[in-house]
Amino acid sequence: MPKPQPPVQKNETITLTFEDLTHEGDGVGKVDGYPLFVPYGLPGEKAQVKVIKVKKNFGFGKLLEVEEESADRVTPPCNVYYQCGGCQLQHMSYSRQLTMKKNQVENVMKKIGHLEHVPVHDTLGMEDPWRYRNKIQIPVGEKENGELKTGFYQKRSHNIIDMDTCIIQDEANDGMVEVVRRIASDLGIEAYHEESHNGVLRHIMVRTGQKTGDIMVVLVTRTKKLPHQERLIEQIKEAYPNVKSIVHNVNKDKTNVILGEETNVIYGDEYIYDTIGDIRFMISAKSFYQVNPTQTKTLYDKALEYADLRGGETVVDAYCGIGTISLFLAEAAKKVYGVEVVSEAVYDAKKNARLNNIENAEFYVGEAEKIMPWWRKQGLRPDVIVVDPPRKGCDEVLLTSILEMEPERIVYVSCNPSTLARDLRILEDGGYETQEVQPVDQFPQTNHVECVTWLKKK
Repeated sequence: MPKPQPPVQKNETITLTFEDLTHEGDGVGKVDGYPLFVPYGLPGEKAQVKVIKVKKNFGFGKLLEVEEESADRVTPPCNVYYQCGGCQLQHMSYSRQLTMKKNQVENVMKKIGHLEHVPVHDTLGMEDPWRYRNKIQIPVGEKENGELKTGFYQKRSHNIIDMDTCIIQDEANDGMVEVVRRIASDLGIEAYHEESHNGVLRHIMVRTGQKTGDIMVVLVTRTKKLPHQERLIEQIKEAYPNVKSIVHNVNKDKTNVILGEETNVIYGDEYIYDTIGDIRFMISAKSFYQVNPTQTKTLYDKALEYADLRGGETVVDAYCGIGTISLFLAEAAKKVYGVEVVSEAVYDAKKNARLNNIENAEFYVGEAEKIMPWWRKQGLRPDVIVVDPPRKGCDEVLLTSILEMEPERIVYVSCNPSTLARDLRILEDGGYETQEVQPVDQFPQTNHVECVTWLKKK
């Protein structure tokens, strides 16, 4: 019996009405029940679409022309939005972005976690969802005339889109990248060439302290020597007298990883500073630090509310990073134990604790899934466990350790709703009740959403 063929063919142009959005923000329309996923389509819109890929159960299309527009469609303020792969949702009103993110969380709670009964609150958004990023790391290329260009990669490629500004970046970051690009170009510093693995300047990274105004510039080169180093430093200082730190990082490897092993401060300080709430943080070139401190404060305030600390509790912070959440918890808890696999992050966490005169937080290097069972054998019985894992979610051994430690409350901070829902199901089956989920828009104009969730022991 012949297999049923999809109702559309590759390269065919069709009229499609969008009914929904994927978790990545693509429009979804159906032809005789066959779903087509189309970037930039919005629910309720009728559009001309070119079919570009046909699979057995679904296909992909390219938006050619919108015939009936949604009230949620807006004109993207970025002039390279449709070429650049950095943002996915600038064509969508901000209120719709927040609704989409809430719906995404609700869907995975239902389909993956089977937690239909758990309330998912409206997404906490920003008053001004632009210019929020305090860190930019941007590749360097060359124009046809030999001048340097900077820009993010085109979608699904390594072609650099030449751009003057990125409107989700702090303006100081933007201005500094442009200044460094111009100075390096005038001095004749060559861009790195990915295909041949030669050339010099690979990336320009800029970090800013949102509250302090501190600026750090990191120049990433393939070569151990930074050409025209002294003149480069002098001209950057002339253009931005308040620059606190200029760093040279050497990355000799043929890799997509941005920073190499060797880092040298060539002007100013090793660290810049910033604050979130009352906590001050030291930030080096390699420090992990939240890129949107405004929403990080919103996220952590909610995590603290869910932890419900009264002053006498022992808290474990798994995946503690540089101690960002741990130090907030320590202000309200009796004792906080943080664990993190990256030794440099733990080094920074200890320094940040000293910087804030916090003495009731201890930090350990290691995999949480190995350290926590060891703590349990030593008799540690935390009242609250906080987890903030990477996108892959919590390791199964870690979840087992959490269940065996039997804390009264678990606070789960997540950057991936799908793995959050999966892990909540395991914790529910192990004797905990998920109380509520609060999505937070940490990255406006993109399809990413953070969540903070709390569970209590049955």
